[in-house]
Amino acid sequence: MKEITTRAISGALYIILLIGTIFWQEASVVLLFLFGIICLIEFNKLINLRNRISFVIYILLYGGISYWSIFSDIKTGSNEAIQILLVITIFVNLLLMKDLFSEKVIPLFSSKRYLLTTFYLSSGFLFLVLISNFDDEFSPLLLLGCFILIWVNDSFAYLVGKNFGKQKLFPRISPKKTVEGFLGGLFFSCIASFFISVYTHELTFNSWLILAIIVSVFGTLGDLIESKFKRQAEVKDSGIIMPGHGGLLDRLDSIIFAAPFIYLFIRLFNYVS
Repeated sequence: MKEITTRAISGALYIILLIGTIFWQEASVVLLFLFGIICLIEFNKLINLRNRISFVIYILLYGGISYWSIFSDIKTGSNEAIQILLVITIFVNLLLMKDLFSEKVIPLFSSKRYLLTTFYLSSGFLFLVLISNFDDEFSPLLLLGCFILIWVNDSFAYLVGKNFGKQKLFPRISPKKTVEGFLGGLFFSCIASFFISVYTHELTFNSWLILAIIVSVFGTLGDLIESKFKRQAEVKDSGIIMPGHGGLLDRLDSIIFAAPFIYLFIRLFNYVS
């Protein structure tokens, strides 16, 4: 009972902090930056990367592009830079998906470590900021809607899987995840997309429905990929900053991995509409 209470309190504080800053542009950029630093510390421990170069890259990438594309009056070339970063990030994420389905461990040679800290983690946080500032317009409800879809998916995947799950989804990596749980999370995320479309007016219901599918699929893959990193590192959690939950990376792994795919869909939707 004590563990459940601790988990509920730390989870509530995390959600309150996130929602409390997401509607203030400068505060949301700073908060996500700090979240990224914490997650980078945790991830570096998982992949045994001990120097500070990854932090310098993160600060330059996050700080440079977020300022250039959001706060600077001179935006020439920022759109092209973001597109290049998007392509590289999605390519790296696809490689991670390939590594996930391989029975071998994820190779972590020196250059691969920097590739992961830069384009898997650092750019993931940058795309969260870019989602809330899409098309030079601050739209916090767009990012909040994506977080809500993640929370709904995770919650109902756990509830459905715990009560009805029988067929294991990925037993080698995460023995507790089930196919029934995944489908339950996807189903309730799709239902949640209707209410998000009604109360946010940021996108059409069809667009939110597609985002619910993107978030559920790629969010689950992101969670499994982080689980494989933890299994290789022989640890249960990425950290201890959130009592009852583990590390901050354990809470954000899904949205970090899904972020570039969400941003890609929004760009495509904006282009064809």
